[in-house]
Amino acid sequence: MAKAQRRYGTEDVEHYDRPRRRTRPRTKDRPSYDDADLGRVITVDRGRFTLVMDDVPDVEVWAVKARPLGRKGVVVGDRVKVVGDTSGAEGALARIVEVEPRETVLRRTADDDDPVERVVVANADQLVIVTAIADPEPRTGFIDRALVAAYEAGIDPLLCITKADLADPETLVSTYRSLGVPWVVTQRGGDMTALRDKLDGRTSVLLGHSGVGKSTLVNAIVPDAGREVGHVNAVTGRGRHTSTSALMLPLPDDAGWIVDTPGIRTFGLAHVEPERLIVSFPDLEEATAECPRGCTHAADEPECGLDAAIEAGSLDPERVASFRRLLEARSVPAYAL
Repeated sequence: MAKAQRRYGTEDVEHYDRPRRRTRPRTKDRPSYDDADLGRVITVDRGRFTLVMDDVPDVEVWAVKARPLGRKGVVVGDRVKVVGDTSGAEGALARIVEVEPRETVLRRTADDDDPVERVVVANADQLVIVTAIADPEPRTGFIDRALVAAYEAGIDPLLCITKADLADPETLVSTYRSLGVPWVVTQRGGDMTALRDKLDGRTSVLLGHSGVGKSTLVNAIVPDAGREVGHVNAVTGRGRHTSTSALMLPLPDDAGWIVDTPGIRTFGLAHVEPERLIVSFPDLEEATAECPRGCTHAADEPECGLDAAIEAGSLDPERVASFRRLLEARSVPAYAL
């Protein structure tokens, strides 16, 4: 009788797992994977991961998670160690055995009471908040929440205003100027040089409602991206989801990475503690050194150091007001954005 073929090879951690009951353990040693190939997750689809490998960046590799990773999430942007067939040939399947420590994690929740965090992307260093100046109208509540998430994650925000041919973007820009949020303005068929310069050398994730033009931007910046472009419903003023999953793409000339994400209808911040937000604004945090214990720095606090600094002329009142608007963002239901 032919010897049964083994399911796992010596390069797989499953090979070293404890066998079933009534048998002796094979070994306590585990592979170190020091020689495993390194790759980057560029999209996830129903438990299958598409990767690009460091040593062969032009080849896409399909992979699954190794069983010992269990429920450990693997998301777009993760740096991973991979074993198995990394040739990228048709039918080839590799296995993700380790996830490298993440430098940043952009999270959201379905609403502000949801205990389940959803990781949007890992290892991004710039959050591009895409909003149309019209068609659909900009929603400052969403922008505020996205800024809070960026500051909490240690990611630099960039406000990208699209469809500037339909209206003047100055009113929206002035709302965030006092916070020091950088911005770039684009329009349909216009020059994308300013946006490309902001993306150069960065790993940027695009975030915004459906219909604001994220996929249009990606197609303009990465000509062979082929992202589907949708339209805005004339009755509801909302866009239709065209991107169904996050996709990470290399920028031309190896100038960085860009992640296109599906349109977001809600952006919960259950994972963000309001008192931690001020850490992202060193000048404001310095002014709160003499605040009484438990001060939230909100506008209704009777002895907040921010108000004292405004009276002394050391802080811009508009900057403090903008910061307090971010604090209040969590009091607005996520589904109202």
